[in-house]
Amino acid sequence: MAHYAFLDKNNIVTEVITGIHETELIEGLSPEEWYGNFRGQKCVRTSYNGKIRKRYAGIGYFFDEKLDAFIAPKCHAAAILNELTCDWDCTDPSHQVSIK
Repeated sequence: MAHYAFLDKNNIVTEVITGIHETELIEGLSPEEWYGNFRGQKCVRTSYNGKIRKRYAGIGYFFDEKLDAFIAPKCHAAAILNELTCDWDCTDPSHQVSIK
């Protein structure tokens, strides 16, 4: 079993599904190719445990082809993307999580 994200024309995730194992073929095509052709959308594998593409895709996330990563939406306009982790660096103290 593997998970796949469907992307719109702007590489925004519109849906995530559970599909067949990524090493299996469907009618001679990889699952990404077959699911993408079937839906008429780009399809990219995502990892539930975050082992590929930095994190599990969520609806509204952006898929950056250059970084080969799913990126969550920005928390605000001033946030800066850390290209190493693909997380947003945020200096707004109201967005920080405090653990007591």
